[in-house]
Amino acid sequence: MSATHNMHFTAARRSAMRSPLGLFTEALVVWQQRRVLARLDDARLCDIGLSRADAQREATRPLWDVPNGWRA
Repeated sequence: MSATHNMHFTAARRSAMRSPLGLFTEALVVWQQRRVLARLDDARLCDIGLSRADAQREATRPLWDVPNGWRA
């Protein structure tokens, strides 16, 4: 088994074993971050390389729809 395969397996197992409280906490954090992102002005969005449309698109994604890189 390669190190990469093992790393993905471990991450998947960790994700599957999360408690309901942990999942709720993660969803709350995602919701808060997206709310803040949606309220940034255009100058700050430009500083982080996002357009207003990018920010709005991210802000309206469902709570469970997060990039894999965000998960611990």
